[in-house]
Amino acid sequence: MSRIKDLQKNLFGGTTSNARQFGMIFTLVAIVVLFQILTDGLTLRSDNLIALFQQNSYILILAIGMLMVIVAGHIDLSVGSVAAFAGILVAKSMFEWSLPWPVAILFGLAIGAVIGAWQGFWVAYMGVPAFIVTLAGMLLFRGGNQFIGNANTIPVPEGFRVIGSGFLPETGPDTGYNNLTLLLGLAACAAVVWREFQARRTRHEMHADAAPMWIAILRMAVMVGVIVFVSLRFASGRVGTSFPVSGIILVALVLAYSFYTRNTAGGRHIYAVGGNSRAAELSGVKLRRVNFLVMMNMSVLAALAGMIFVARSAASGPQDGNGWELDAIAAVFIGGAAVSGGIGTISGSIVGGLVMAVLNNGLQLLGVGTDRVQIIKGLVLLLAVALDVYNKRQGRFSVIGSITRSFRRDGSGTPTSSATAGEKRAPTTVSAG
Repeated sequence: MSRIKDLQKNLFGGTTSNARQFGMIFTLVAIVVLFQILTDGLTLRSDNLIALFQQNSYILILAIGMLMVIVAGHIDLSVGSVAAFAGILVAKSMFEWSLPWPVAILFGLAIGAVIGAWQGFWVAYMGVPAFIVTLAGMLLFRGGNQFIGNANTIPVPEGFRVIGSGFLPETGPDTGYNNLTLLLGLAACAAVVWREFQARRTRHEMHADAAPMWIAILRMAVMVGVIVFVSLRFASGRVGTSFPVSGIILVALVLAYSFYTRNTAGGRHIYAVGGNSRAAELSGVKLRRVNFLVMMNMSVLAALAGMIFVARSAASGPQDGNGWELDAIAAVFIGGAAVSGGIGTISGSIVGGLVMAVLNNGLQLLGVGTDRVQIIKGLVLLLAVALDVYNKRQGRFSVIGSITRSFRRDGSGTPTSSATAGEKRAPTTVSAG
């Protein structure tokens, strides 16, 4: 019985940051298993996994930026239009202006930065709510896309398409698998093991309680098992396919932004502003700069997502980006972010995005019509969040509560409580350093 209690405590919402992510991961695994059974094994076929990842990589990139916007207490409705606007300009720069594709990518990122600076100025320095600013941006840049492209599609060169439809190349001895994908999976396994032992060492140095070793081993075994399985699936696809280049870009962004939000003063300031902007400002946080940067960052990532989509489609068109903002927002909220701001994680948003991606893919494999897919996705989003909030209020296990508990603590690191929601946000005190 004591081992079962240890398992519940440390694997589901224990004191380590890794444990707080497992609830949503198990939800994702359950959905995958369900569709694997219903589709007679089609869901986990190599070609389907590769296509699923390529088709949703740009949404997951948007979810990274949207998480930071929502944590800061804002919303961005313009990301789909910004992505389409940047995509059409980049395609036009290569097709009509003969701009080399590496330079065109930098040009696209610069467009995103300029648009983000424009929207960030109105939000941070003029005090216009982000909802209004980005709603105006959604109309402005959607119209700009259609005006510049004259409602036509514009093709892009072969070299540019690599970022959206390329794969890790074949290299090394013939093993029957893509060797670079296997090496990538091996590196991910090593990172999981290193992170677990590093976390245990840190807790030991702080004289804090750590999970029993058998729990740590079980946790590592689960994560390594999933990574090995997924790596073999991606590496065993038909010749010429492997882990997508867009996936490499996504992984790099997840690692970089996870480190930034968890381990830097700038990342902590974003959570402080979303949790209690007044207290954060009194603590020395530069409120306007934080709001400006999160809006600017979102548009840069939107431009990158737009370029990846255009590269995969081999052309930019007038319908690019339609509805992307809704998918990104859904991924963030399913992944555990709070509507009021101050709460959420990059990894949680990625898992939330994958939940929606697998759900959409599985329903399509079952032949469900687009109309019913939209209905089901909307109901799943509403019911998932509503059930989790209900469980949290009843004091039961909560996926969102377990993921976000680390961001609702007082200065001593002790979780606080609330009579209404079971937990409350503590006054924020953050150094401006």
